[in-house]
Amino acid sequence: MWNLFLSLDAGTRIRMSDVGVPIPLIAVGEVMAGDAVGHVIASESPELAVGDLVRHALGWGEFAVADADRFHKVDGQAFPTPSAYLAPVLTAWAGLVDVARLTAGDSVFVSGAAGAVGGLAGQIARLKGAARVVGSAGSPAKAAHLTSVLGFDAAFDYHDGPPVERLREIVPGGVDVYFDNTGGEQLEAAIEVMNPRGRIVLCGALASQNEAVGVPGPTNLILAIAKRLTLRGFLTSDHVERTATVQAEMSEWLRAGRLHLDETVIDGLDNAPAAFVDMLHGAYTGKVLIRLPS
Repeated sequence: MWNLFLSLDAGTRIRMSDVGVPIPLIAVGEVMAGDAVGHVIASESPELAVGDLVRHALGWGEFAVADADRFHKVDGQAFPTPSAYLAPVLTAWAGLVDVARLTAGDSVFVSGAAGAVGGLAGQIARLKGAARVVGSAGSPAKAAHLTSVLGFDAAFDYHDGPPVERLREIVPGGVDVYFDNTGGEQLEAAIEVMNPRGRIVLCGALASQNEAVGVPGPTNLILAIAKRLTLRGFLTSDHVERTATVQAEMSEWLRAGRLHLDETVIDGLDNAPAAFVDMLHGAYTGKVLIRLPS
């Protein structure tokens, strides 16, 4: 198949050096891991025809050759653009619906909310009836983007004073669900302002994944006991049975203009390494994609 778009994912960073996570590392000389979407240009399988739009996880490259079962055919009419099939909606949806058990009226805080998962998590929370959705981001411009474009009720730059103080200011009624993409200081702040029986979804660790040794974790976990909080990590792969449901909802929201698909598109495979580094340093908003010549 010929790839149209490659996905750049911050979580891939933890597979590039040993940071204590028990997952296979990407060895020097291996193809860089990542998902892609593109068209079939030759096939010996009755399951795939030339011209079919497919998704795969065979890594960065202009094309991919593999057995047919390594490719997943997608409905090319479901989403407005091929790049939409790389949006991490299943991650955001499963984290909120299956893991956090989001209910209408919940107050929701999302860290790393200008990123691919965080921006979708905030929007999905709103669409699912959350009473208030607030987010954190890495700059004033990104915080403004959350409220003006993505529909968050409030947002703040996590560099602008202690996060716990900002949360107390903008969520005086406390937080019921925290979608954690960062860990570290923001996780500690969320624990401080969580309401009793609040639910914390552990999705990412942006605060520590670029370091050989992780940044200090929360020092106030005793509050999790006193407040009867739930802290639960998850993997998207545990929720693949939800794919059809999530795709149907996403397609409906996009057609109705209720969901904004936040993307940063960079042209050319040669620019992928620099774009990956820039992404890790917070240079972009939304899903970061490499567009290849079609």
